[in-house]
Order: sequence, then structure tokens, then C-alpha cells
Amino acid sequence: MHGSRTRSSSFRLAAFGLVAALGGGLLAGCASDDSDSGGDGEKVELSIGVFGVFGYKQAGLYDEYEKQNPNVTIKENSTERNEDYYPALLNHLSANSGLQDIQAVEVANINELAGIQADKFVDLGKESAVSKDDFLPWKWDQAKAEDGKVIGVGTDIGPMGVCYRKDLFEKAGLPTEREEVGKLWAGDWSKYVDAGEKYMKKAPGKTHFTDGAAGVYNGAVSSYAEKNYDKSGKLIYKDSPAVKTSWDLAMRSVEGGMTAKLKQFDTEWDQAYANGDFASVVCPPWMLGYIKEKAGDKGADQWDVAAAPKPANWGGSFLSVPASGPHKEEAVKLAAWLTAPEQQAKLFEKQASFPSSQAAYELPAVKDAKHEYFGDAPIGKIFSDAAKDIPTAILGPKDQVIGETIGNVGILQVEQQGKSPDEGWKAAVKAIDNAIDE
Repeated sequence: MHGSRTRSSSFRLAAFGLVAALGGGLLAGCASDDSDSGGDGEKVELSIGVFGVFGYKQAGLYDEYEKQNPNVTIKENSTERNEDYYPALLNHLSANSGLQDIQAVEVANINELAGIQADKFVDLGKESAVSKDDFLPWKWDQAKAEDGKVIGVGTDIGPMGVCYRKDLFEKAGLPTEREEVGKLWAGDWSKYVDAGEKYMKKAPGKTHFTDGAAGVYNGAVSSYAEKNYDKSGKLIYKDSPAVKTSWDLAMRSVEGGMTAKLKQFDTEWDQAYANGDFASVVCPPWMLGYIKEKAGDKGADQWDVAAAPKPANWGGSFLSVPASGPHKEEAVKLAAWLTAPEQQAKLFEKQASFPSSQAAYELPAVKDAKHEYFGDAPIGKIFSDAAKDIPTAILGPKDQVIGETIGNVGILQVEQQGKSPDEGWKAAVKAIDNAIDE
């Protein structure tokens, strides 16, 4: 289907520290000094703070909205990386100044905001412009505070699949047809590692089964509802069955020589796509354009997409409306419109952002979507099926820090520095404890 993914939110979508960031600029000057929310004919400039490239501007959605609402102009303020954006947002919330009319929030941060700053946001669950039934229930619940207040409406999500090289699978004696490939590991991430063991027995050249153990960990741990925190909000990652099982699978992949020992989104990772150094990678929809760009013409007709072992989510964001904004009514209308099924379908078609609106899955732009570079894989169906069965994850305020540290400290020490799994785990725990003052 579409061309390569332009969105630097490939990096914003919460793998281990790959989040891009929030536009924390000062409130864009409003065309009117009147603090009401913009009646008929009143000229209103709405500012929207995002991190990375959300794609609204690129897909022409701002222009479309401005044509439908001649009194509104939209100004987007984008910060490249979430690690810069989110602290700035927290500062603006604390100071109650410098906020945009709409603020994007990354999924790894939404729980913390719902827990400590819910009073600073409009309750979008009570707004008539917002239709709860349009959204996947688990996505809707991610932005819900304890008292039921909904501080954000869902933009994209990242249902996982597995992208794989048909040519390398064939040479290693594995099936190549996507349904058969999916059956190799259906129902259990340990079967994905089993497939890696089979691959390595006949691995062509110096290739490896997968890019890195952090990808294995991320896929596996994301398929659980409870991982770093329990329902009461207690931090449990040190004793979590989800974390332990996923860590053990990652270590198995390292010890079996299945990984190319790469850190995702590093230059070496990009080059490995071009060189055909690994045969599979855990991939949400937003990664497909990235793979096409990095693997290039040489990889054309080689890549395909199969269902992941279990439904899991990697990334996604929300649009929120600060309660102190001068144009709340207009901001709510815009946030609701941008996240409505029709606009989410357009964004998927043009920017590969997979909808969090389940109603969008029945629209032709999603339902019938295929990706030419990936063997005309029916990506609309593959990722819609995965999205519907993703568990409602229990999120916690430090999920981002925990995930990044396990991947970038613990796993990489084992994978790239030759440390033992026990040494890697202890290093990760120490770094996490230092970061979150446990």
C-alpha cells in the first residue's frame, strides 16, 4: 500500500526508549483575546503540541478541518523526542502556563498523568463530541483516572505482527507462506524462539533469526495484561511472571545465537536491514514503512508479515485538552474530529498510523489495506485482528523507564558485553531502582 513511513513517531512509539517527544512550546498566540471557546464567526487559533510526526499536517487533516470551520486556524508545535516533550509538559502543567490547546500524550506517560494530573485536563468522556463506542475498550481505559475521568482520546496503536524474510526462511527450511509462518508460533512466544532454534540449524550465511533480544522481550511482555504493576498500583516487575518469562525468552534467544545483537533504531540496525543480516523482527504497523525505507529495493519481494504469537501492543498516543485552555470547547471539537473513525482511516492510508478506533476497521481504507512491499500482505486484516484481542494492560507511572532500562541496560549487557543473564538482570534492577528511587 503506502510509501515509507515518514513519521518519526516510529521512534516515539514506546519500545525501549524509542519515544519521540512533546511540543512543549508556549501557548500559541490566540487570534482573539476573548477567553471564551469560540462562538460563530469568532476567529480562533488552536495550538496543538505533539512529539515526532503525528501525520495530521502531512495527511492534510488540518487543512480539511480549517475548510470545514473557517473561523479556526490550527498551529502545530512539534518537538522531536518525547524525552524532551514530556518533562516540558509536566512543567507546564505544574505552572499552569505554556500549555497548548491540545496536548498529545504518549501511552507510556498517560497513566502517570491520569494518576497525578487528572484535574488539569478536560474529562473527554463527558463530551458529546467524543464517542466512546468508536474506540477499542482497552485503549479507552488506558486514559482513565481512578475516578473514571478520561483525560485523553486515542490516536494510533501498535498491534504487533512479525515481519520476516521469505528468502531466508526458505533457505533455513522454514515455511514461507504467511498463514503457515503464523502457525509456527501461534499462541506462545516461546514457539517464536523455538522457530529461531530451527532457523539457526540451517541459517544461511552469517544471518540470524531476529534483530535483537530486546525485540523478543518487548513482544512477549506486551502480550500480558499485568507486567510491571499490579491492579492496586504496586510495582511488581522484580517478581512479575510476565517479566520473568519474557526475560528468560530473551536470554534464550541470546544464548542460542539467534539474535544479531542489534539495538533497535541505531545506525547498525538500519544497515542490517539493507544487508539482510536477520530474518525476522517483531513489527507494529508503523514499522513497515521504516523497514521498506531501510531494506530498500534490494529487500523488495523478500519481506512479508505474519500474525504475532499473541496479540500485543507497542506504542500509541492520545490527544488531551488542558482544562486551563482559553478555547476548550473548540479544542475538544478538534480533538474529537482528529480521532474520529474517518480521520483515523485517512491517517492510516496516508501515514500508516494504525487506528485505535475499532469503527475504522470496517472502512475500506483499513479493511482492504494491503502492503505491496510486503507481498501484498493484508495488513488491515492482520493488524485489526490483533488489535481486537490485545489485553487491557495495567499501566503504571514508570513503565517507560522500566522497559527502556531492561532493554538498554540489562539485555544489551548480556547481548553485547557478554555478561551473564544474572549480571544483566541485576544491572537493570539497580538502574531502575536508581531512576525511580525505590
